[in-house]
Amino acid sequence: MSSDEGAGRPLVAILSGAGISTDSGIPDYRGPSGLWRRDPDAEKLVTYDFYMNDPDIRRRSWLMRRDSAALTARPNRAHEAIVALERAGVPVRVITQNVDGLHQAAGLPDRKVLELHGSARSVLCTRCGARTATEEALARVAAGEDDPACRECGGILKTATVMFGQSLDPEVLAQAVTIARASDVFVAVGSSLQVQPAASLAGMAAEHGARLIIVNAEPTPYDDVASEVIREPIGEALPALLDGLAR
Repeated sequence: MSSDEGAGRPLVAILSGAGISTDSGIPDYRGPSGLWRRDPDAEKLVTYDFYMNDPDIRRRSWLMRRDSAALTARPNRAHEAIVALERAGVPVRVITQNVDGLHQAAGLPDRKVLELHGSARSVLCTRCGARTATEEALARVAAGEDDPACRECGGILKTATVMFGQSLDPEVLAQAVTIARASDVFVAVGSSLQVQPAASLAGMAAEHGARLIIVNAEPTPYDDVASEVIREPIGEALPALLDGLAR
């Protein structure tokens, strides 16, 4: 955070999970009716070892991404409320478990968003590291390529997301830890707070004196240490909460 940004105002850190994007038409994978519960086999499509070793898994994974709402989704009221808070002069940092890019699409500067699990909007080669737009790979799938390979070296392509079985980028995680520890208010929104190490950021913030607010439909392991737990729909609750923080 720059030295003059929001001078004298509390730092608000927001950890966003899948629940913040459901109003944009992107499914919650871990919720009570989420994809992983309805079709546990679908988890293989985003598991690194399965993906790298099974061409059929890659083919199905590309078809899943082709049919996904993530790349055509638009930000909703919750995303816009965070941008409004930032534009009101409050120091804001978003740490997101989502890969949909909707915080940036809503107008939040890239430098204020940490994508713990990467981004679905770009594709990288697992061999040479070349990075291209996801739309380009999906266009190749639409043209008939079941498992498009890297045009540079022929390596296996995958979206620039952290799949199951992969570790988070240590630099990104370190930045998230720094923000959590420095925050005055830590809002966990739309996250089950069950996936580590991201979930531990909520407890870490509380331990360092932050006011922890949880906005989630279902109970989380950190409800007991939160200053406030809000169960109302995110699209209504988050704008009201952040409006209060902006005053």
